[in-house]
Amino acid sequence: MSDESLIRLATAAGLSVDWTDADNCPQRVEPQVLREVLGCLGLAAHSEADIQASLDLLAQQYNHGGVPPLLTCDQHAALELGSYFAPASHYQLTSEDGEARDGQLDEQARLPAIGTPGYYQLSIAEHQLTVAVAPHACPTVADIAGPDAWGLTVQLYALRRPGDGGLGDTQALETLARSAAAHGADALGISPVHAMFGAYPHQYSPYSPSSRLFLNVLHAAPGAILGERPVQLGIQTCDLGRERERLEQLELIDWPAVALSRQRLLRQLFEDFNRGGNAQQVDFDSFRASGGEALENHCRFEALHDHLRDAEGNPQHWNAWPAEYRDPASPAVAAFAREHADAVSYHAFGQWLMARGLQRAHVAARSAGMRIGLISDLAVGADGGGSQAWSRQAELLAALSVGAPPDVMNRAGQNWGISAFSPWGLQRHGFRAYIEMLRANLAHAGGMRIDHVLGLKRLWVMPAGADPKRGVYLNYPFDDMLRLLCLEAWRHRAVILGEDLGTIPEGLREVLAARGILGMRVLLFEQHDGHFQRAGQYSDQALATSTTHDIPPLAGWWSGHDIDWRIRIGQLSEAERESQWRAREHERAGLNRVLCEDGGRDPGQLLEVQQAVDAAACFLGHTPAPLALLPVEDALGLSEQTNMPGIVEIHPNWRRRYPYDSATLLDQPVCSRRLHCLNKARHDHREGSRR
Repeated sequence: MSDESLIRLATAAGLSVDWTDADNCPQRVEPQVLREVLGCLGLAAHSEADIQASLDLLAQQYNHGGVPPLLTCDQHAALELGSYFAPASHYQLTSEDGEARDGQLDEQARLPAIGTPGYYQLSIAEHQLTVAVAPHACPTVADIAGPDAWGLTVQLYALRRPGDGGLGDTQALETLARSAAAHGADALGISPVHAMFGAYPHQYSPYSPSSRLFLNVLHAAPGAILGERPVQLGIQTCDLGRERERLEQLELIDWPAVALSRQRLLRQLFEDFNRGGNAQQVDFDSFRASGGEALENHCRFEALHDHLRDAEGNPQHWNAWPAEYRDPASPAVAAFAREHADAVSYHAFGQWLMARGLQRAHVAARSAGMRIGLISDLAVGADGGGSQAWSRQAELLAALSVGAPPDVMNRAGQNWGISAFSPWGLQRHGFRAYIEMLRANLAHAGGMRIDHVLGLKRLWVMPAGADPKRGVYLNYPFDDMLRLLCLEAWRHRAVILGEDLGTIPEGLREVLAARGILGMRVLLFEQHDGHFQRAGQYSDQALATSTTHDIPPLAGWWSGHDIDWRIRIGQLSEAERESQWRAREHERAGLNRVLCEDGGRDPGQLLEVQQAVDAAACFLGHTPAPLALLPVEDALGLSEQTNMPGIVEIHPNWRRRYPYDSATLLDQPVCSRRLHCLNKARHDHREGSRR
């Protein structure tokens, strides 16, 4: 079998056989890697006959009957339809408000330009399809918040409030939002709140969810929706008082114990709610009805996942369920839902509480004066064994895992253990799964951060569990996905932030900027060999921030605390400590120089740790970035890292809590000082831009 036919199949399937790595070196994917990935795509490639059959199958998948169910175009631009219809074909175009107009395609078989963004129904030549007309760009931060916007980012689970039972919730978030607004913040970025696995609480990374359509009910604050009295009665009925107090006092979150405690309380509250006489019953019924098939499928999945356990009593991947339950549309699943109606309704109840709590927090932020409000965080993928992959099997690739190739940050590469969308599955189903995901994450937010925004164009994929070096880039319908993103952002009047770190395709940042999507510039990364960018050199097409959840806070970096951790977990040997510290001193001197110059200090004087964090907060405010975001970890001057990628057993990833109650967290003297400095720096930047 020739490599030529294999490459032809791989290219037709959207795989990049040739690519350029982070060191700007050309690379070619090994034939065996191509065969393995193609096999996970359902495209056999072990022989010439296999390849030809797979090419035929791929052609059928892409053609899907000729006319796709959804096409995208830009506002004020004609839509080329010559691939599907003849010139002068008659059509009827109906807008979302029901206004219909008749016409015919021009001599190039183009649909005339449409001036108003939206989803239009096109009837033409006995075909019905949707035309998504996108604005040229997403709403910008300047459009919504002006030229001096700034905000905070927070790990929701880390928040505290009295009586929270050991985990941050939407009530603590609501309180923090009001406090942040009082300090002058325009935005509050939160960690992902995607739905996890109710039956498997040991998986708690917010970036490895079961579904990006629904919410993590463990963060619900029932008292804010139902009232505190029913909650206190529920705690007494379940005898949870002492356990909740114990969990609150722990230094680190005990996710399994918190999940058990909260689920017991939620089930009791659901039973009490079901007895009737609740003023919120109408709202719950309305919420469930509006959630439609997608919500019903998620709730059925949760009930099935808890019910269909293996011989040892452990929850299973849905591929291991009896065959009749693997299809969400099967009669067996419908019968199960009828027989276990209370279990399914319970999961809908949890979603309702969480959605309403998140809504309250966003309304509180905006009402308190934030011009943007909450910024949601969209994870790059979902677990292949989860609700979203089960519900949308034709649109997700459960057999493949997303990750990153070896780069300057991680020379071994990364396998994130999450699944990706199927490019042709999306197209064949009118981008249904993508659109509903965008809407879900913009529902209660004034902005959205897209983790690994490069995934709109391409994703590094490999067979589930494989070495990340045995991966390949899978390409996506980038223009369509960008247009749909712009359209949904416009409809929700939301800003879009794209985490554009890592191995970046040439020209991608420019394309995203043209569409109004802010990139991301991280203080610790804006350097070359210890030579850091000055504030004025930062991009005006990207947000500015000090750190991320995957690298140490500034205080930890400045003191070398992260080096100690890397030795402790085995990433470095004790013998490497001295060389690592020398390199850090060199970088620290470079950052010290630009921070001192920015603040009018003597650059020859090394700042103390907390002085450096102070200076960094002011520095961010002086950049021309449309939005400056300061992580709460840096606002407080903390040293411990939120997450060390790839380290699960030794480092307490996603388990640290903030040291103070959310009502007073930002009022600590050191934090208040930094926020005042950042607020003043942004104000000075605005006044300077007006002169």
